[in-house]
Amino acid sequence: MKSGRVAVLYTGGKDSTYTCQLLEEQGHEVACLISIFSQNKESYMLHTASIDVVKLAARAMGFPLITETTSGEKEKELRDIQRAVKRASESYDFQILASGGIASRYQKDRFDALARSFGLESAAPLWGIDQENYLRKLLTLGYRIMITSVSAGGLGREWLGKEIGEDSLETLLRIAKKYGFNPSFEGGEGETLVLDCPIFKRGRIEILSYKITWNGYFGSLAVKEARLVPKQGNPGLASKAPV
Repeated sequence: MKSGRVAVLYTGGKDSTYTCQLLEEQGHEVACLISIFSQNKESYMLHTASIDVVKLAARAMGFPLITETTSGEKEKELRDIQRAVKRASESYDFQILASGGIASRYQKDRFDALARSFGLESAAPLWGIDQENYLRKLLTLGYRIMITSVSAGGLGREWLGKEIGEDSLETLLRIAKKYGFNPSFEGGEGETLVLDCPIFKRGRIEILSYKITWNGYFGSLAVKEARLVPKQGNPGLASKAPV
């Protein structure tokens, strides 16, 4: 794929955030981010937990953000994503539409078709990546990743709000092998929120308060208040900003 300007379908999670970083490292320019706020917590296509925090993440990276809402109905939500891409294309010039997909053929086929409908190239730079090595690499790169939803056997309420560190990652990998789910949560087993990483050049996200909803076997975390604060060594670089 030749270098070009890219719009990234962005969730605030680890995969779409690292996609932004990887695209820049490959010589592309991120023209804008596109985030969809779904009213359906069980969306087939979209990340839902604490999605509002993308506004702070976009500021941390310094990228413009286009947002759209959807009822989250299966297949119909594609029309809302399409509307968001159309709005983005009217404001920003880009030739590539990128997503952070790793293994979900359901999502990739639909994003590929969406890109083609606009005459854009579709990119999924993480597609097929080894999930265990990928997660370890994110920690090595300095990613701070918080778990914001869980819906898989072996993952209880205690995982909500937990940051993935070296010890918790090894525990997560063991549980994933035991229960047979994707450790990177590609199958909807969980969702994440990036609090800090190398591409957050204008500050890091600090969570001030959140609310956990637990339904016995699955649950989610809703960030009630967060702000962008200076990264260590960059005093005054980012102003505080509640969500």
